[in-house]
Amino acid sequence: MSDAVVRTVVGLEVHVQLLTATKLFCGCPTTFGKPVNSQTCPVCNGMPGVLPVLNRRAFELGLKAALAVDGNIARFTKWDRKHYFYPDLPKNYQISQYDLPFCVGGTVKIPLDNGGEKSVRLVRIHLEEDAGKNTHSDAGGDSLVDLNRAGTPLLEVVTEPDMSSPAEAGAFLETVRTLMRDLDISDCEMQEGSLRCDANINLHIEKDGKVFKTPIVEVKNLNSIKSVEKAVAYEAERQFEQWNKDGKVLGDVPKQTRGWDDPKGQTRIQREKEDVADYRYFPEPDLVPVVVDDAWIEAVRKETGESSSERALRYQESHGLSKYNAETLVAKGKAGVSYFEALLELGVDAKSAANWILNDLYAHAVGRIKTINDLPTPAAQLAALIGMVKENKLNLNDAREKVLPEMVASGDAPDVIAKRLGLEVVVDTSAIDGVVDEVIRDMAAAAADYRAGKEKALGSLVGQVMKRSKGKFPPALVNEALIRKLKG
Repeated sequence: MSDAVVRTVVGLEVHVQLLTATKLFCGCPTTFGKPVNSQTCPVCNGMPGVLPVLNRRAFELGLKAALAVDGNIARFTKWDRKHYFYPDLPKNYQISQYDLPFCVGGTVKIPLDNGGEKSVRLVRIHLEEDAGKNTHSDAGGDSLVDLNRAGTPLLEVVTEPDMSSPAEAGAFLETVRTLMRDLDISDCEMQEGSLRCDANINLHIEKDGKVFKTPIVEVKNLNSIKSVEKAVAYEAERQFEQWNKDGKVLGDVPKQTRGWDDPKGQTRIQREKEDVADYRYFPEPDLVPVVVDDAWIEAVRKETGESSSERALRYQESHGLSKYNAETLVAKGKAGVSYFEALLELGVDAKSAANWILNDLYAHAVGRIKTINDLPTPAAQLAALIGMVKENKLNLNDAREKVLPEMVASGDAPDVIAKRLGLEVVVDTSAIDGVVDEVIRDMAAAAADYRAGKEKALGSLVGQVMKRSKGKFPPALVNEALIRKLKG
């Protein structure tokens, strides 16, 4: 490997389940977690003689996504049948879009580890219906089919092979998830299957003045960002080892489909990839084409509102947040943004609000935050905690390390928790002055050093005052009292 330059090439196909109440071509609900096969009808069960009817809201959510990535929206788009047999696809074809997708092109900007960003080009975005879900017994025997998901509306986002590392693939998926949540296009709950990803991976190996391209492998149905990153890393290593063994390059063998085995941390072969001809695409005869006019696009554009990038820029320009904090806050999704806005309305300054949310609140709320109502402690309570610190009623470290975790766990108000934990701060200045006088007397050498211009000596004096007060004195008031007395 030392004498070869290896570049990983990654393109993603991201499947996003749209946030609609009903399926793409029938009126069955899309609620997650309902009893097996309880949300089906003759249409999504593929019964003979039934007719699909397009869910207009699903199409509009697709238009939202297209506008958000600056894609080219087709004014005329149609539906196609994609044929293949599988137990979770009762009618033996999937209604999708082939040669006339509703959106072509577009870009998604992703953050890079070096602080920069990269534009990932999109090939297309199209709509299609989902298949059902198969459950296979590890010990063999029966396979069970749940058709609740059959017919659920999916948005498929197909990228150019513009990513060149596991981190970039993960960043793309994270960015798309944030975008879809931000615009209420999807909840993107990967553990519920509403965001899934297929990764197309191969290597460009430069050696002896030549470039060798390994056969492309598609890794199917990756259901977490970490899985995507691990699969890309594993597959890149596997392909390099395989190329060293047989020297086969793109075109020598058919494209391969592999599955990701998360417990083992490796891919495993499933089948050779079908060509387009194998799917026998032809226009769906039971659905009319969709014509998109300017008025429809403008109506969707008005509903879309402020984009993530626009909001992050506003936070920098209007509220003075750093680029990092603004973009990180927005990337946390709608819940974090709503919480931030609520803190601002309660009078908390923007920088403090962002720092508390990003550095403290999320640290105690990992995995809990979906909507503003799911946050573990209301904005008013966090605002009260921040106010206690600002008013020198509570030590900052105690607020962060002791009171906030209790607020998240119990839901109690910060003043109640502070009292329960014995953290009520003594703000009687005479009490502070008394301890300061003691420390100056007992640490005469440090006091003399400070008076002689050695400002670092103040730190040891402050530390001793805080120690004797058991951390209950506000550091700002301690500093103020010490400086006043030492200079007086």
